[in-house]
Amino acid sequence: MAAAIDNAGHKSLLINGVSDHVHVVLGLRPAQALADVVKLVKQASTNWINDSGLTLGRFAWQEGYGAFSYGHSQLLELLDYVANQEAHHQKLSFGDEYRGLLKEFDIPFDERFVFHRPLELG
Repeated sequence: MAAAIDNAGHKSLLINGVSDHVHVVLGLRPAQALADVVKLVKQASTNWINDSGLTLGRFAWQEGYGAFSYGHSQLLELLDYVANQEAHHQKLSFGDEYRGLLKEFDIPFDERFVFHRPLELG
């Protein structure tokens, strides 16, 4: 992911996640749309995961993504938050976290299109 971001001329600052999602903190070069960067990162990481045989079946990202902008003065707090995802999500699920961010940033949303855990196979 970092290589795809950096090779596209952006600056990867921190990438971390847990089993059901990934947070990417990056410095976005304004000459390229965020949607194009997300598409590039998803394609590159999907190919790498599948080519490396890291999953039993074919890996694919869920459709969509969330993107939030933070000011430079908030960067250290953001990096700390992303670095500590495992501990953070022991207290709060990703779905609840995501809904909270949407509300905090005053982004209207339709519950049908908010993150849902994949069905457990068993």
